Amino acid sequence: MTGEQFIDVNGIRTRYFEKGVGPTVVLFHGGHSGSHDAADCAEDWSLNFDGLAERFHVYAVDKIGQGFTDNPQRDEDYTMAAVVQHAYGFLKTLDLRNIHPVGHSRGAYLVARLVLEHPELFDSCILVDTNTLAPGISKNETVMANPPQPRLSRESQRWVLQKYSYGFEHITEEWLDSMTRVATLPKYQEAVKKMEEVGLRTTRFLPYLARQKDETLGLIRDRGFGMPTLLAWAYNDPTATIEQGHALFDLIARGTPDSRMYIFNRAGHFSYREHPVEFNEMLRGFIERIV
Repeated sequence: MTGEQFIDVNGIRTRYFEKGVGPTVVLFHGGHSGSHDAADCAEDWSLNFDGLAERFHVYAVDKIGQGFTDNPQRDEDYTMAAVVQHAYGFLKTLDLRNIHPVGHSRGAYLVARLVLEHPELFDSCILVDTNTLAPGISKNETVMANPPQPRLSRESQRWVLQKYSYGFEHITEEWLDSMTRVATLPKYQEAVKKMEEVGLRTTRFLPYLARQKDETLGLIRDRGFGMPTLLAWAYNDPTATIEQGHALFDLIARGTPDSRMYIFNRAGHFSYREHPVEFNEMLRGFIERIV
């Protein structure tokens, strides 16, 4: 992924990548600002981006407080609600319409909220391996227990990615280069201190997310997404289990008649990286059916 660009989104300097022509696809990565496990960023999509750009006008954006995008300006904004608002601001600043949003993990929660709150911008809803959105209890704390020290070092992040995964070939040195660069940024270290030492993760981020998750699942159950929806899941995901995937699809299918679920066998949490060609073809078939 080359040719990074920056844009001001309501005072937040925001990094993104753009390539290709055709229907608009916007990729949202997972993780959250100040995570001490792994420094997720737009390069999470590095194995998919160029292939998707052969058929689509593709954007991949660093969410607020992640990658090279500025941190939230206030402690009160270390919430997923602020992440959703920043993403909406990004789409509006670029004046994007008829969007096919693709969200992974916490990015899938982001996409679900965007589609529910601003359906006029979107032509579909695409969700990938998301413990954050799915019913059930998070297994991250158990799966990610006792990582190598120091946290966020290259080897510690490699260990985290391996724990998430079924196979390891997709954990490239280039990807680790990107995540290590982000983790050493002063602004990222500041976010880690706020989340862990100041305690915003346990006093603000997680409690607010829990309340909004319940609300979001209720909206999905009661009124659906109102547009074609694709749920992509990995059969072997250790943190977002296949049972959670089925439970989420059950909710989606009740209120969203045009919905489907695609399951990748022999894949962990980063199914789109472990099977990049198949994942891209899945998206192509789904989106081209709509347009």
